[in-house]
Amino acid sequence: MLKLFQKIYFPLNFSLNLPRQVCLPALTVAGIVAGMWGHGSSPALAQAEPSLTLDRFCRLSTADVQRKAELRDNAPTSAQAAQAYKTFIQTQIRRLQTCRQQHWPQKQAIWLRLYPCDAKDDRLKEILDQVVDAGYNQVFVEVFYDGRVLLPSAANSTPWPSVINQPGYENVDLLKQSIDLGRERGLDVYAWLFTLNFGYSYSERSDRAGVLARNGRNLTSLDLLEGEIQAFIDPYHPTAQADYAQLVRLVRDRQPDGILFDYVRYPRGTGAASVVGEVKDLMIYGPAAQAALINRAQNNKGRELIQQFLQKGFVSVNDIDQLNKRYPQEREPLWQGRQLPSADPKVKPTLQQQQAQLQQELWLLSVAHAQRGVLDFLQMAVNLAQQANIPSGAVFFPGGNQTVGRSGFDARLQPWNQFSPSITWNPMSYAACGQTDCIVNEVQRVVSQAPSGTLIQPALAGLWGHATPERPSLEEQMAALQRSFPTLNAVSHFAYSWQYPQADQERKFCRL
Repeated sequence: MLKLFQKIYFPLNFSLNLPRQVCLPALTVAGIVAGMWGHGSSPALAQAEPSLTLDRFCRLSTADVQRKAELRDNAPTSAQAAQAYKTFIQTQIRRLQTCRQQHWPQKQAIWLRLYPCDAKDDRLKEILDQVVDAGYNQVFVEVFYDGRVLLPSAANSTPWPSVINQPGYENVDLLKQSIDLGRERGLDVYAWLFTLNFGYSYSERSDRAGVLARNGRNLTSLDLLEGEIQAFIDPYHPTAQADYAQLVRLVRDRQPDGILFDYVRYPRGTGAASVVGEVKDLMIYGPAAQAALINRAQNNKGRELIQQFLQKGFVSVNDIDQLNKRYPQEREPLWQGRQLPSADPKVKPTLQQQQAQLQQELWLLSVAHAQRGVLDFLQMAVNLAQQANIPSGAVFFPGGNQTVGRSGFDARLQPWNQFSPSITWNPMSYAACGQTDCIVNEVQRVVSQAPSGTLIQPALAGLWGHATPERPSLEEQMAALQRSFPTLNAVSHFAYSWQYPQADQERKFCRL
């Protein structure tokens, strides 16, 4: 059924306009100074470089971390400490670059959420120092989440409130600061945004009520997701498109090294609500999505059948009979992507056969329509980033595009296998079976379906040096990935808050 579905409905022109890890001796600056400075370099200059120790995961030694922190703390009041801190950072950049070239993976990222108190003093410097000290050369900064945006309130022309909205901080731009400070430390800084999940604050706006996605029972994600405040929008709604486009423009104006789009999907409930098995389960009953589906019809029969299917959830034999009588000049109901049955006049299907065939095709059309909304909304955002020569990527669940049973689909309807190969694919490989096998299997599913040349950067969940009942340590997960996929050269870890839970909690509940 899945192969038939993909053959008929994808692609459719529905656009809206470690080698194995070896314990190596710690690298020292003395061993690479000549390589860094080349022939004829000043020995005095080379000796001025601080001696740093990195392990095989490119993590800075505890002693060096402490030394760096002391320099950072003293820099505001001591010019000598400030220069020493700057030299330390520059040396560490070169050391980290060399280490990441020599040790898999070449790109290692961490996911980071910032809070208002990160605007105080040198907190942001401390956070980004921690990221680099832990061996990361990429950081994914959360810019749009829980209905808030990481933009200064004085320059926020989006419908969402700013993360920092305290008086006196109207011009504080944590996103731009994180990009600048990150680059000073050799980090690639990506902006990480929610996509179809616009957040509760958006749903509270009276002028945005019609923008929310709804199913055939008039339920939004706020009704379906018990205990979770997530407001998913109708990707076909022009207001949603305009609001999100404005957000992406403001983010790209700050020139991050890339933009990652998350929540590129529909909501997924628990139990029966985790599967869509009939048309009224689909979040396509907002006025814009409904109109767009009906407009896929290419003749009168097609239009009326789509309307009846949406309204009743099925079409009957009598519906087919009445349509044939009402439009005798139209041989078949037509809509985009429909492949007509045989035109052999000797083969005349019965009304019952016509009804069964048409109902199945209407169901597949409706699912494809829902998925097309996701794809086109993502592509709109990707196009905006690419116009500014900013690379982008999509974050997704490897299981988000699966079929369930004979005719059901995972409720997320996340067609990641149809994402553009021109963007980075970031599969959230969070499988929890207590071993690495299920995690490797998730990545394998993505690798097997990705077009040749697609950049894949799996996201792993876990802790350095600690296993949990759900997952092995990050070291074990990384080793398993490297053995299985030696050509992959990028991985990310979720998240900073997991690696530094106490610090994250303190920052989260701190008040400016």
